[in-house]
Amino acid sequence: MIAVVSVLGVTAALGGCGSSTGSGDVTLRLVAADYGDSQANSSQKYWDKLTKAYEVKHPGVDVEVSVYSWNDVDAKVKAMVDDGNPPDLAQIGAYADYAAAGQLYRADDVLSINTQSDFVTQLSAAGQVNRTQYGMPFASSTRLLFYNKKLFADAGLTPPENWSELASDAEALKAKGVKYPYALPLGPEEAQAETMMWLLSGGDGYTDSVGSYSLDSKPNVETLTWLKDKLVDKGLTGPVEPAKLNRAQAFAAFTRGEVGMLNGHPTLMKSAAANGVKVGMVPMPGAEGRAKATMGVADWMMAFKKNGHGEQIGDFLDYVYSDKNVLAFSREYDLLPVTSSASEVMAADKDDADLVDFLGELPNAELYPVGQTSWAAVSADIKQQIGKAVGPNGNPAATLENLQRAATAAQAAE
Repeated sequence: MIAVVSVLGVTAALGGCGSSTGSGDVTLRLVAADYGDSQANSSQKYWDKLTKAYEVKHPGVDVEVSVYSWNDVDAKVKAMVDDGNPPDLAQIGAYADYAAAGQLYRADDVLSINTQSDFVTQLSAAGQVNRTQYGMPFASSTRLLFYNKKLFADAGLTPPENWSELASDAEALKAKGVKYPYALPLGPEEAQAETMMWLLSGGDGYTDSVGSYSLDSKPNVETLTWLKDKLVDKGLTGPVEPAKLNRAQAFAAFTRGEVGMLNGHPTLMKSAAANGVKVGMVPMPGAEGRAKATMGVADWMMAFKKNGHGEQIGDFLDYVYSDKNVLAFSREYDLLPVTSSASEVMAADKDDADLVDFLGELPNAELYPVGQTSWAAVSADIKQQIGKAVGPNGNPAATLENLQRAATAAQAAE
């Protein structure tokens, strides 16, 4: 599976580079994704500092890190694996294909008990294939409903707590001339995310309780039908039809003060504030009240067996997942810690107050079915088709039925 968008929802365009020091008995090679958007905040700086400190205390191990943009990193790892020369570690967007091919260490093969048990429960579960954990969460985030405080105040509104209130607020915003009362990005960039948030708020999601795809369930059809009838057809989603509106466009419009409401993550909070937009945030409303769950997303660390460095990999990863390093990374890139101990530290630190609302949603989060190798194809289909379901002449039930047929076939082929 080739994933080019991180939990940040960005596609930084930095080139690959590497770091290596010393001449230890074992050299671990790590390929990692870049969460920065310039050389000034490249993830290479994070890894250089971390590996230097680690090597001082472990003179028998060198750690060589190559960092690539999200546009390139998954493909780089795939090429290395295809050439029979995988890295020892990869920190990328997907792990299931490699796990299914028997190329990865199990998490409990390399991690200490304390480290593995410290992962946030939902993230550990999402890292499993056939109930065995191979994917180790490295970065995570959740989503909240963002609203423009000034636009809401001008219209005399309070943030919505259910769908009816959301539609009513959108109508009031439209009456005040707001360009995008509710921005609904169902374009191909990240339609699978916006869709999942709405399906969860409607009481269902992409899979059922046993992990089978259930895209065309009755609640899912009702959710998309409501979106089409109550928001899109009434002109409450703005001048760009949802199938053509990408997340980046919607976020940029929010930072310009043109959007009343949309689903967002922590980086949008910072960029909006930098542009003078006062942001309010609430959990995504459900049909009748609070949604059953919010959407969580994660990126993954995985350990390849080919080079046989399991002991050294495990010791290094125990260091990577120490509170100090997890918090340093999370704070640098406005992400959520993937361990419970670091989450507790963040929740108690007033300097992290901006992230606490997102952190509070993580225990209630559901993630993409990333443990299934079929998810790459299913996600790609959703990106291409789902926006049309709510567009002119769209048919939510028919679209979901088509997606379900393809998903069932892809799952059967796993």
